Amino acid sequence: MNAAVDNEQLQSLYRDLILDHATKPRNFGRLDEATHHADGINPLCGDRLSLSLRIDIDNRIAGIRFEGTGCAISLASASLLTEAVQHLRVEEAQAYFTAFTQRLTQESDVENLPATVAFDKLQALDGVREHPSRIKCATLAWHALHAALDQRSLATTE
Repeated sequence: MNAAVDNEQLQSLYRDLILDHATKPRNFGRLDEATHHADGINPLCGDRLSLSLRIDIDNRIAGIRFEGTGCAISLASASLLTEAVQHLRVEEAQAYFTAFTQRLTQESDVENLPATVAFDKLQALDGVREHPSRIKCATLAWHALHAALDQRSLATTE
């Protein structure tokens, strides 16, 4: 197969992954006994989400869930985020936030990311870079994660 066919197949797999997470989001719903929380609003698209975490005594994310409404990219990103950072230490989750947001907003290569950050399924959202107006949709949950871990309020991401 040539590179164009491989790329088309990969893009198709990524689209399927995004649609799967958007229509059947993982870790969707209320989290009882949350220790950290942040709300995020994307006024450009109308996405709204509430992210709740439970940080255990070892400073690990013992539970993470989200609620809200939004476009497919926003919901898929929140779902993928919850899978990526569940059970990570807070510092590791912060490294994911930095790496993910830089990956979508800057020209960065996987090789330049911290060794502890494995993108796996998150690569499905790389195509958002080609659509600047959709970057806020993809990063909304990540900014909420950052705010929740920092114990600060997140009103909007403008």
